[in-house]
Amino acid sequence: MAWAVRGRSSSVFAPSVWRGPRDRPMVALTFDDGPSESTPRILDILARHGVKATFFQCGANVDRLPAAAREVHAAGHEIGNHSYSHPLLCFHGHEFLRDDLARAQAAIAQQTGTLPAWFRAPYGVRWFGMRAVQRHLNLRGVMWSAIGYDWKLGADAIAIRLVRRVSNGAILCLHDGRELRSNPDVTATVEAVRRLVPLLLDRGYGLETVSRLLCPTT
Repeated sequence: MAWAVRGRSSSVFAPSVWRGPRDRPMVALTFDDGPSESTPRILDILARHGVKATFFQCGANVDRLPAAAREVHAAGHEIGNHSYSHPLLCFHGHEFLRDDLARAQAAIAQQTGTLPAWFRAPYGVRWFGMRAVQRHLNLRGVMWSAIGYDWKLGADAIAIRLVRRVSNGAILCLHDGRELRSNPDVTATVEAVRRLVPLLLDRGYGLETVSRLLCPTT
């Protein structure tokens, strides 16, 4: 049961992916829990290196910081659905899941003009009813190949952890917010990204959105 709920390759509760093709030196850098007041700092780093990422945003944070959400979209990055209220989904029923994810879709679409195609469950926890909800909202689930534990590690440890686990097609998970907190301290994440992006580029990896990683011809 634990693997079905949180296993990165599990599709028990809904279709989900956790990595892209292994035949190209491409990876997807992803960020959860945003936008936050520090999201523009991450955007500046990505722009400096000319790379794109996918931001799985919480609808409540989008409503709180609409300008930051629009800045992500305007910079050419991809926006995914990370729920509206960042709940632990295993404590809720089908109706709550549907309404919370739909509310996030609406918030993101209203503020950015884009409707997410990808969904990442808060805490990586999938649950009963998720398959029907994703089908209803035309969302596909995304997990990760490696996660930075950037809510508790320092910048160097985060970067080293991800570099050691990267490989062709990897989906890397970091956080530009901390759940629904206002003005969260994501300094370690920002500094880790500052180190990580040039390291990946120097190793010959390209950084792309989840969509471009999984569907390179689109």
